[in-house]
Amino acid sequence: MTSDSFQEYDDNLMALLEAVWGEGFMSPGGTDEVDRYLSGIDLADLSVLDIGCGLGGVDVHLVKQHRAAKVTGIDVEPWLIDRCNALAQKHGVDDRTEFICVDPGPLPFADSRFAAVTSKDSIIHIADKHALAADIFRVLEPGGWFAASDWLSGYEGEPSAEMQAYLEAEGLDFGLATANTYADALTAAGFVDIEIVDRNEWYRQQARDERDQLGGALYQGLASQVGREFLEHEIDVWDKLIIALDQGQLRPTHLRCKKPG
Repeated sequence: MTSDSFQEYDDNLMALLEAVWGEGFMSPGGTDEVDRYLSGIDLADLSVLDIGCGLGGVDVHLVKQHRAAKVTGIDVEPWLIDRCNALAQKHGVDDRTEFICVDPGPLPFADSRFAAVTSKDSIIHIADKHALAADIFRVLEPGGWFAASDWLSGYEGEPSAEMQAYLEAEGLDFGLATANTYADALTAAGFVDIEIVDRNEWYRQQARDERDQLGGALYQGLASQVGREFLEHEIDVWDKLIIALDQGQLRPTHLRCKKPG
């Protein structure tokens, strides 16, 4: 989380996000949220694509705890790929992971390449949900699962003034869409067994806990690491985030669907 006055996803921001969300994670809930949106899906000995691998925490978890045979993580930032490789080596799973820097656009993989596709809170950055859903469908094997979490909008048209203030404070390139848009995109792509599970109520409280940590137990350590000005800015972002969540304008959500066998 950052604004135009700070570089997107720089080392300071990564340090802050990992302090709040855990090693290798850039979004809420860490491994617990991954386990929730993957509940009932067996990835053992399967090939998995992770769209927007970030710092690599999801990919390491899929290998170590979900026993995936091979996880391919993709991102558009080269330095994030370096961070992913370092994390995989640290946890001894570099032989079962690969991380690729890709250009924005269609997925650079052959048809039916993966048994499962996942993404943790990254496809918010991809505006065309219909094109993305069709491309995910294409690279999945018949019978394969798409399971993810993402940030959805709770409004059609223009955001509230408070939501706009949050978006401006974040300063990131968001392509927010509603649950109806996601459902339509997944249906149009050919997916079945579509599940869309709203997580707004959970994160409303979680975000308050995170805000309290930033202003309390984590404050001194982070202030010395990332600087007091940067930390105070991020606390302000969290304050605006909480308002947007309370209004229902921003809605963390789980997405699950299957390609027919």
